[in-house]
Amino acid sequence: MFALREAYQAGLLGKKNWINNLVAGLIVGIVALPLAMAFAIASGAKPEQGIYTAIIAGFIVSAFGGSRLQIAGPTGAFIVVLSGITAQYGIEGLQIATFMAGLILLVLGLTKMGGIIKFIPDPVIVGFTAGIGVIIWVGQWRDFFGLPAISGEHFHEKLLHLFYALPQFHTPTTLLAVASLALVIFTPRIPVMKKVPGPLVALVVATVVQGLFHFDGVRTIGSAFGGIPQALPVIHLPSPEWSQIIELIGPAFTIAMLGAIESLLSAVVADGMAGTRHNSNQELVGQGIANLFTPLFGGFAATGAIARTATNIRNGGNSPIAGIVHSITLVVILVALAPMAANIPLATLSAILFVVAWNMSEARHFVKMVRRAPKADVAILLVTFSLTVFADLVIAVNIGVILATFHFLRRMAASVEVSQSTSEKINEELSRLGENHIPESTLVFTVEGPFFFGAVENFERALAYTNTDPSFLIIRLKWVPFIDVTGLQTLEEVIQSLQERGVTVILSGANGRVDRKLRKAGIISLIGDDHYFPTFETAIKKIAEIDGKPNSTSGEAGPVSNLLKTSKEYFEAFRKDNTPRKFSD
Repeated sequence: MFALREAYQAGLLGKKNWINNLVAGLIVGIVALPLAMAFAIASGAKPEQGIYTAIIAGFIVSAFGGSRLQIAGPTGAFIVVLSGITAQYGIEGLQIATFMAGLILLVLGLTKMGGIIKFIPDPVIVGFTAGIGVIIWVGQWRDFFGLPAISGEHFHEKLLHLFYALPQFHTPTTLLAVASLALVIFTPRIPVMKKVPGPLVALVVATVVQGLFHFDGVRTIGSAFGGIPQALPVIHLPSPEWSQIIELIGPAFTIAMLGAIESLLSAVVADGMAGTRHNSNQELVGQGIANLFTPLFGGFAATGAIARTATNIRNGGNSPIAGIVHSITLVVILVALAPMAANIPLATLSAILFVVAWNMSEARHFVKMVRRAPKADVAILLVTFSLTVFADLVIAVNIGVILATFHFLRRMAASVEVSQSTSEKINEELSRLGENHIPESTLVFTVEGPFFFGAVENFERALAYTNTDPSFLIIRLKWVPFIDVTGLQTLEEVIQSLQERGVTVILSGANGRVDRKLRKAGIISLIGDDHYFPTFETAIKKIAEIDGKPNSTSGEAGPVSNLLKTSKEYFEAFRKDNTPRKFSD
């Protein structure tokens, strides 16, 4: 109970905070009512199942989650996924998948995987949420305009059939829908109505109008679902077969991943608005428990709801009490006012979802990103958006993350520099450190950046540019933060190749993490402990000792320098008299 404990420690459970949280919870509960029913119907469930989901998930997440401000329940982001699962496996299949998703979320939270979600790039998140917004918007055309049933498996097929069916719109339904849409949008802009939720106003007005005039052909909750039961749900334990569980593993992971992303995004938004700090792992635990219990009471998948959480904060909510009161408010409405729901027009719920879809799409942010973001990020955004709309949400997220990962790796590899240091630069560095010049027989290569599989080509290419083999080759690893197995294998192959050509390889400057990996991989054993140094300066001194002279530009030359000097004399004599001479002369 992280949220409750944190609120208690912060002194937010005292009497002075009760009124603010009671009012906020009451308002959020009222706001949640039409949304819960709309999301349930759009997901292929009954309207009361959306209310059950909001009640159970709202209470559990407030009590056991990682954010004291989070409001949970059914959300628009789930519509695309849940409607597909319901169409293929039925409502019980959806509930089984929800239960399995709850287990996955619980494991993710207990294994401290909450921080992983934040690594999903913004173009991917914006792309699939905008795509979901488009799908929700188009999916509500039928109820908004009172059109006949639409066929088509894929988005473009449904869209085409909807265009063909538009001339058949039902006038009373369309007028009710347009009026409801206007009330949702403009009610908050009226000064005296600023605090009254637009969806609630639209729901009440449209229900009263339909109840008074009973327009023929207007679909309502009563005509479509037989109304809403005036009772709390009874616990029901599903009994799935093993084959059904296997089939639902994929959908369950989809629900879990989407639920994790949205709940943590909502918690981040809440932190930004209220200056709080959530616990991402505990939030996943709370979401997991909620999704374990909601299907047992007739509900389905739930997650943190950004709009309702923001409403909670704007109305003074600052502790889990608001979320718990939100659940109690829905219980009271369900028990006391359920019979009145029979006249709620589905067109009004569609109008509410129109606004939800617009808010989800973040159209302004989407356009701004297309205009101003780097080209690669724009490509990832558009690919994710297009795949979400025309293919599948899971495919879209997977491809988007893969493309973003490849783009990141390419940039990381490009940032890794492997270069041969010039003698002037090295001598200048040694002079500043109070050392003398580098021996003539030595080449120095510096690796700057992570030595991982993406940087291997840069390393091999740099070493290939050496025109002649030196006696000693120093590889400086001072600026390498980490090295992976591909980097280790490449380093080993390069060292073996150089050793076969008679070049002595020396490594220097590795940090503790790289040092451990070098030793574990056997790289240190390959070159020998006497050719591995903590600093570049000690490596230079060792070469000077091997070369047989002090680390200086003057003094008696060592064997390597003598060899170079003898070679020079030999070629000078050959040039003068064309008489071959032996090195022993």
